[in-house]
Amino acid sequence: MIVKTIDAKTFKKMFLAGAACIEAKKDYINELNVFPVPDGDTGTNMTLTIMAAVKEIKALQDPTIETLSKAISGGSLRGARGNSGVILSQLFRGFTKEIKNHKELNVTVISNALMKATETAYRAVMKPKEGTILTVARGAADRAAQLVMETDDLIYFFKEVLAHMEKVLEQTPEMLPVLKEAGVVDSGGQGLLEICKGAYDALLGKEINFKIEETSSAQTGINIDRLASEEIKFGYCTEFIIMVEKEYNSSIELDFKDYLVSIGDSVVVVSDDDIVKVHVHTNDPGLAIQKALTYGSLTNMKIDNMREEHNEKIMRDAEKAAEEQKQDATEKPIEEKARKEAGFIAVSMGEGLGEIFTGLGVDYLIEGGQTMNPSTEDMLNAIDNVNADTIYILPNNGNIILAAEQAKQLTEDKNIVVIPSKTVPQGITAVINFMNDKSPEENFERMTKEMENVKTGLVTYAIRDTTIDGKEIKQGNIMGLGDKTIYAVGDEVKNTTLELIQELVEDDSELISLYYGSGTSEEEANEVGNELMELFPDLDVEVHYGGQPIYYFILSVE
Repeated sequence: MIVKTIDAKTFKKMFLAGAACIEAKKDYINELNVFPVPDGDTGTNMTLTIMAAVKEIKALQDPTIETLSKAISGGSLRGARGNSGVILSQLFRGFTKEIKNHKELNVTVISNALMKATETAYRAVMKPKEGTILTVARGAADRAAQLVMETDDLIYFFKEVLAHMEKVLEQTPEMLPVLKEAGVVDSGGQGLLEICKGAYDALLGKEINFKIEETSSAQTGINIDRLASEEIKFGYCTEFIIMVEKEYNSSIELDFKDYLVSIGDSVVVVSDDDIVKVHVHTNDPGLAIQKALTYGSLTNMKIDNMREEHNEKIMRDAEKAAEEQKQDATEKPIEEKARKEAGFIAVSMGEGLGEIFTGLGVDYLIEGGQTMNPSTEDMLNAIDNVNADTIYILPNNGNIILAAEQAKQLTEDKNIVVIPSKTVPQGITAVINFMNDKSPEENFERMTKEMENVKTGLVTYAIRDTTIDGKEIKQGNIMGLGDKTIYAVGDEVKNTTLELIQELVEDDSELISLYYGSGTSEEEANEVGNELMELFPDLDVEVHYGGQPIYYFILSVE
């Protein structure tokens, strides 16, 4: 079979097949991540990113190459999650920019598009690193450029490009020592290869089953207006979707429902193949999230404070009644809050950490972080909700910075300053050091400089066996992670935490801050704090409730 051109119908089928392929392989891609922590991984982030584009495509009627290009570029840009998702969206952006004015695609057009995609993605990353998805993308573009002079058959063309991509992917451990030590190839490069494999299968005429399920909060049957008139026993309406990645059957679902009932009420769990829609009212959303993560990754997370909604409804009713009694008064439009010079957006996880950021003057909190990387669209929605000339974004996670930068590029009416905070403690330090009388440029320099004095530690559990920096890690081990490596591995949370902090403390250290998570009691946290005061009598030790899932402790040494 020889194919020389691809029309819009075939291109759409190829893109959807690529999305279906990475969705099916996301578990495998997640397993390639070097650090075995239970967070939002590469396969999940790339899948959610491409699914945002799929949603736009499915809304098109009689699509053309141009309308498909717009849907793919716009959908993936706004839906991009994590560094791998942002880079993938930039690859799509460059590719579609090159093809959008063509009615059909041939070898030359696709070769030029692959080169444009690679150039766009490399430009989007401040410090491109070889041995990653970028290297695999460039390998595809380089091989495509060679093939233009050899063939006009797209079947042969794609077969050869894919073969070269696999060859480049196999070489990534030689480019990044951390991959070689862990015995894996780059997960982002593997994800890109899976997308291209799926697209190639569709070109060959293979039947690809693709189905995207959408659910909405309306399907839970919960009436918020009715709840507002009742006594609120459990304060947080918590909703999310589990993308099932491990064993999940009717027996497990029953146990899961029993657990949710034990921590709240209004429990609704609806399963459909490998997607589970969850709704629960609870006083500790972190417990529900942490349990759900044992079954797979999460998306469409939404946590509402119902007590706040209840109070707001009472206030609205009271104001309405007061207005009705003032029939002769002149009506005035409701004024928005005055626009201010500076506003703040922070990515946070957990009730306690959110309260800390709010107390420091942060205007808008995006729920997420390690457990679920927010998308570029989440950032744009937050920006829309902050009425300020300059808005400082605190990603508080190295895997979210690119999404924040992408939101900055898409914002025209406000000055966006992305503070490159990679951890929550860095974000807290940054916002503390903001000064009203300084310019955005001066504040950026001051805030980022102060972050350099913060060493962050995370205490969590391993989700698989691996070897990192010479440390043998078994599934279920407690790990103490520093900014760049794993410092401690053990069987107990307290001892691992103490060992981690001892690695981080230096002669000039002054302060140790502990933020304990939803899976750690106040008593356990204070016990660790007391031992630290004995170990380091010259340092100040602070213990705060963070409420974050997954991490027993987030800590900092300054």
